[in-house]
Amino acid sequence: MARKLFGTDGIRGTANIDPMTAEVALKVGMAAGQIFTRGDHRHTVVIGKDTRLSGYMLEPALTAGFIGMGMDVIMVGPMPTPAVAMLTRSLRADLGVMISASHNAFEDNGIKLFGPDGYKLSDATETQIEALVAEGSSRELAPAAKLGRAKRLEDAEGRYIEFAKNTFPKGLRLDGLKIVIDCANGAAYKAAPAALWELGADVVRLGVSPDGFNINKDCGSTNTDLMRETVVMQGADLGIALDGDADRVIISDEQGNIVDGDQIMALVAEAWRRSTRLLGGGIVSTVMSNLGLEKYLDSIGLSLVRTQVGDRHVVEHMRQNGFNVGGEQSGHIVLNDYNTTGDGLIAALEVLAVLVESGKKASEVCRLFDPYPQLLRNVRFSGASPLEAKPVQDAVKDGEARLGETGRLLIRPSGTEPLIRVMAEGEDERLIAEIVDDICVAVEQAAG
Repeated sequence: MARKLFGTDGIRGTANIDPMTAEVALKVGMAAGQIFTRGDHRHTVVIGKDTRLSGYMLEPALTAGFIGMGMDVIMVGPMPTPAVAMLTRSLRADLGVMISASHNAFEDNGIKLFGPDGYKLSDATETQIEALVAEGSSRELAPAAKLGRAKRLEDAEGRYIEFAKNTFPKGLRLDGLKIVIDCANGAAYKAAPAALWELGADVVRLGVSPDGFNINKDCGSTNTDLMRETVVMQGADLGIALDGDADRVIISDEQGNIVDGDQIMALVAEAWRRSTRLLGGGIVSTVMSNLGLEKYLDSIGLSLVRTQVGDRHVVEHMRQNGFNVGGEQSGHIVLNDYNTTGDGLIAALEVLAVLVESGKKASEVCRLFDPYPQLLRNVRFSGASPLEAKPVQDAVKDGEARLGETGRLLIRPSGTEPLIRVMAEGEDERLIAEIVDDICVAVEQAAG
């Protein structure tokens, strides 16, 4: 069946508009509960959320769906996505759920599902859930005596803080470092600053006053201006910007220069190669990662394996092929020695470990390669995708011919929004801008 609910990262949409309604959330809870109720033991699901207003609507709807199928629900409240994945494993739960639209504005929300191993569900399982939602699961409802129960896990935050701290090298501390952390008024607004403070850092907190509406608003990993300015103004050693559910991170050095996911992956890969921890002979990233990263890794004898866009594709390749470092340029960094999904706090701690061990400034260790000029533009559309239109295809072919062997061109639909993403990179910045402009014009005209 054609998938209508699930995209590249769970279910996502505008709150209180199909499919992001209480009714759909209830049905998803029932369908997932039916699939993951296996065996005679008491079945459990962990539910976390970020700080969006609509979380108050979706959390009880999902809870009701699971309880109706006979599953006990453990609610952990606002908690990073990687924390939910970790707690699902730690609590021996049958399923984990994160209510979040990640880096999107507060109007959106989403539902991400994790299996008992803490990994996001496969396409096949998501399709199975979608089919059950479509046909209804009421015939499988639990009898009255076997309804599930719900409770809140009061120490969830402390458990995740300890988990994250335990990834930091034993014997090292952050004493003497001033760190700016921007939590995007999102899920990590308590846990992330606390973890850094407990490791000894002088912490400057930004984006830690969520009100249901301000998640990701002019802050966080998608808007780093305030974080970078604060780093320079405060004379801080490092800046950390998380997104709304804290599964991605962007770093700033002490001069306010951005360190994106590609640079972070290069830094971790080099450090882990030196300590013989790196597995797979390289790292896994997506087609969006910069050519500069690929060439740098090649220069130190490591490979870059590219997948489709989406951290789930990165994780799947890592699991199947024995890699332990992967991620995306946008800041999803997956270190599966520690966790099963992108974890912004743990990735930041890996960068801090390199700083502490080297005794150098962030600007001296965080930029390992010069990225090729890269330009990405988004074109919004309604209705059918304009990518099949002949003028668009002609513009793409012309762009590829003009780039030749000196660069790359990538045109793709967003998996979470009605956008066409047009990306080009190469040695000639002016040529790249011209090609992207030409293709975007063709897309806009085809989209009407």
